[in-house]
Amino acid sequence: MLSLVRTHTSQSGRGPLSPGSRAGLGAALVLLSFVCLLELTDGREVGYVPLMAVAPLLTAMTGSWRMVVGVGAAASLAGTVFALAEPTTSVVTATGVAGVALASAVGAGWAAIRQRQADQLAELSKLAHVAQQAVLRPLGPQVGALAVSGRYISSTATAEIGGDLYEAIDTPYGVRMIIGDVRGKGLDAVRLASIVLGSYRHVAYERADLRAIVADLDRAVARNVGDEDFVTAALVEERGGTLTIVNCGHPPPLLLRRGAVISLEPPATAPPLGFMPTVQPRVERLEPGDRLLLFTDGLGEARRDGEFFPTVDRAWRLLGHGTVADGLASLETALVEWVHGQLDDDIALVLMEYAGSRTGAALTVPSWEVGATEG
Repeated sequence: MLSLVRTHTSQSGRGPLSPGSRAGLGAALVLLSFVCLLELTDGREVGYVPLMAVAPLLTAMTGSWRMVVGVGAAASLAGTVFALAEPTTSVVTATGVAGVALASAVGAGWAAIRQRQADQLAELSKLAHVAQQAVLRPLGPQVGALAVSGRYISSTATAEIGGDLYEAIDTPYGVRMIIGDVRGKGLDAVRLASIVLGSYRHVAYERADLRAIVADLDRAVARNVGDEDFVTAALVEERGGTLTIVNCGHPPPLLLRRGAVISLEPPATAPPLGFMPTVQPRVERLEPGDRLLLFTDGLGEARRDGEFFPTVDRAWRLLGHGTVADGLASLETALVEWVHGQLDDDIALVLMEYAGSRTGAALTVPSWEVGATEG
C-alpha cells in the first residue's frame, strides 16, 4: 500500500554522518591533502591550487552544506597560503583561489537543495505511513473462530503510494475478509482503496449474501473512477466451517491442508470491481488446521532472472508452521531473499487458520445456499 522512505541524510545536516557522507568527506580530504603534497614537493611555481576546487564539490555530492562550507574554507585557506608563499602571486594562482571559493559556494547551494529535498521526502514518508495506518488497520490475532494475520510488503524505498487493501471482520454472517488491489498508484489509488474499504466495512454487516456485497462495492467503485480504472478483489466468508469465496478478477486464494496446497479457482471468471462483475461463489468445507492465504498479484509477479517465485511449491513449508504471523514472516523473508530485495510491486498478504467451529454457531451455511433473500 505505502512504502517508507529509507534515507540516511540527517535532518538539517545534524546528527551522525551517514556512510555516504563519510565517504564523500574522506575523498575530499584525501584529494585536498594530495594537492597540498604536490605543491610542497613540486618545487616549481604554484600550479595545482585550481584542483582544490574539486574537494568541496565532492563533499556536496553526499554531505550537508555545512560540511561543504568547512571543506571549502579549508581548501580556500590552503590555496591562499600557497599563493602568499609565492614571491609574486600569478594570475593563475589568484584565479585558482577564486575558483575554490566559487566552487565552495556552488557546492554549498547544491548540498542545501539536495538536503531540503531529502527532508521533504522524509516528511512525505511520515505522512504516507500515517495514511497507510488509516486505510489498513492491523488484523487479528483472532477474528471470530479464525486466527488471522495481515502483512504488507513494500516494493520501493520511496514514498510511493499504492492501492493494495485488506480487511477481516466478525459479522452476524460469519467472519468476512476482503483483499484487493487498485489499479495504479498515488493518492488516487489510496483514495479509491479507502472508498472500497469504507464501503466494505459497512455493507459486510448489512448484506447476508456476498454477491450483494460485490454489487454494492462495484457501484461504489464505478461512482469514483474513470473508464480505465478498476479494483480486483476476492471476498471470503467463513461461517460455521463453511468457506465461501467470490472472486472479481483477483488471484485465487491458496488453501493449505495436510501438506497440500490447493488453488481455489472460481467456478467462472468475473471482471474486477468497476466493470459490473457477475460472480459465482465457490464453497469449501473447512477442516480444523486448514490455512488460507490471500494475496495481491505482486506475489505472483515476484521474480529473479525471469524465474517467478515458486509460491505454490513452497507455500506449505513457509506458511504451515507456528502461528499465522510466523508463517507470513517466513514467506516475506523467503520472497525478499528470492528477488534479492528488488520487488516489482507492493504485496498485501492475509493468512488465516481455521481451528474448528464455534460452539453454538447458529449459521452454518451461506445464506444464498439456503435461498435466503435480502431484507
